[in-house]
Amino acid sequence: TTGQGTFGKVILVREKASGKYYAMKILKKEVIIAKDEVAHTLTESRVLKNTRHPFLTSLKYSFQTKDRLCFVMEYVNGGELFFHLSRERVFSEDRTRFYGAEIVSALDYLHSAKIVYRDLKLENLMLDKDGHIKITDFGLCKEGITDAATMKTFCGTPEYLAPEVLEDNDYGRAVDWWGLGVVMYEMMCGRLPFYNQDHEKLFELILMEDIKFPRTLSSDAKSLLSGLLIKDPNKRLGGGPRRCKRNHAAQFFFVGNKLGKDVYDKKLNTSHLSLRCPLETDTKVILMKKFYSSKIYKYLLQEKFRWTTRMDLLGKLSSSQTFPPFIPI
Repeated sequence: TTGQGTFGKVILVREKASGKYYAMKILKKEVIIAKDEVAHTLTESRVLKNTRHPFLTSLKYSFQTKDRLCFVMEYVNGGELFFHLSRERVFSEDRTRFYGAEIVSALDYLHSAKIVYRDLKLENLMLDKDGHIKITDFGLCKEGITDAATMKTFCGTPEYLAPEVLEDNDYGRAVDWWGLGVVMYEMMCGRLPFYNQDHEKLFELILMEDIKFPRTLSSDAKSLLSGLLIKDPNKRLGGGPRRCKRNHAAQFFFVGNKLGKDVYDKKLNTSHLSLRCPLETDTKVILMKKFYSSKIYKYLLQEKFRWTTRMDLLGKLSSSQTFPPFIPI
């Protein structure tokens, strides 16, 4: 087993014909129905079937039994970006630039396919064996969204919600660029741009508070993050008339047409990445996701530890002898 969740589990399987390894996500139908997650499950199935991009998790097969839904997906064994950042505290600007460029490429592809992701966060960013990004979990995606189209559903993860979602306004693709700003801020600063255990106070910070930067951050990095975390979606980097092209043109990335293709083709220099899992079956960096269930996390944060950020908390936990960071297959 590589992971366990509310709706089922993910196990490592091997295809008999090719001998290739895959991750099989097994979901319980009764739980999906009871939790009113049928629509999200169908959305994830469609998005997995209809998309092909180097930085999106791909689907090999899907089938069902009497009481289970099964998705056979590519096996991504590099672990969650959340786990790696919690161990290393912060990433360098070079490393963040590398991950950020790959995320921009994936979001640009989804938007061109009229899909808004809506749930960008560190926990949904995996790394493959070569250290490249793989976006997972497409249950909150919204399909059929053109440039002018908007959405109304209040959904997402509290710390990553864009201001326009909190204000209960119609919103568009710009929510994904806000999410990119939050995850890139976390990578370079080691903490969330806005955080409070009380969700009402957290939402007030997201709506009203100006972002603050460490002194060590370069001017290009500050400029990019400031642009992505503009509260007005129409003025946000990537959210105006020029859309994603503004992100590609950002000074931080230096992504022109040629470099943009190099990102897609995985031709960028990866020598600065410490992660390497040369064997497809290498599982040493698989995070025990059950430990990060919300109930346990909230208990530790509120009752046992008094840290200012979740990175402080997880940095402490990952160095503890009692914390099991990996699980066997």
